[in-house]
Amino acid sequence: MTLRVVIADDEDLIRAGLRIIIDAEPDLTVVGEAADGAAVLPLVRRERPDVVLMDVRMPALDGIQATERLLALDEPPKVLVVTTFENDDYVYDALRAGASGFLLKRTRPDDLIKAVKLVAAGESLLFPAAIRALAGRRVQDGSGRVAGIDRLTGREGDVLRLITKGLSNNEIAAELVVSQETVKTHVGNVLAKLGARDRTQAVIAAYESGFVSPR
Repeated sequence: MTLRVVIADDEDLIRAGLRIIIDAEPDLTVVGEAADGAAVLPLVRRERPDVVLMDVRMPALDGIQATERLLALDEPPKVLVVTTFENDDYVYDALRAGASGFLLKRTRPDDLIKAVKLVAAGESLLFPAAIRALAGRRVQDGSGRVAGIDRLTGREGDVLRLITKGLSNNEIAAELVVSQETVKTHVGNVLAKLGARDRTQAVIAAYESGFVSPR
């Protein structure tokens, strides 16, 4: 199956470079480009891509607002933020809005391709150290209210703490000495109780509620 990709970036050179990288893959294809966030929603409705590569800083409508509008669709695409600076507060806001992860514009082509396929498969692209740093800049006292955080069982709490460290299900299973299927169940319960779209959303909830300290 060929994965359909939309590129949203206000720089012509960046869009052209990303298109060359993506279209060189036999199982990926660029189905549209947008130079502004306002053009993303109608483009996505028309082309129905699997993944949107989203710049966060664009005129008229930024990537954060565009991400929020996309994820309100009945069948939203996955959103992968592509940014110049990893410590950009816009990145954190885009992750809070529901983006599945972020990449730097200087990312190697192979890593970009892997990231697109990863988020298309329903996985979040999690860089725990970078997200922790972003959260540390934004979360002041850890007193934010996050629905469902107090409903986690002890073991689900253990799983969430390990997710914030970037561990995979296999690594969590080894750490807790349980089966991978058990971990998968716990992860599903954590996401459901927190109302989180994916692991990235769960990590942000853990930081903003004070369940885990980013410092």
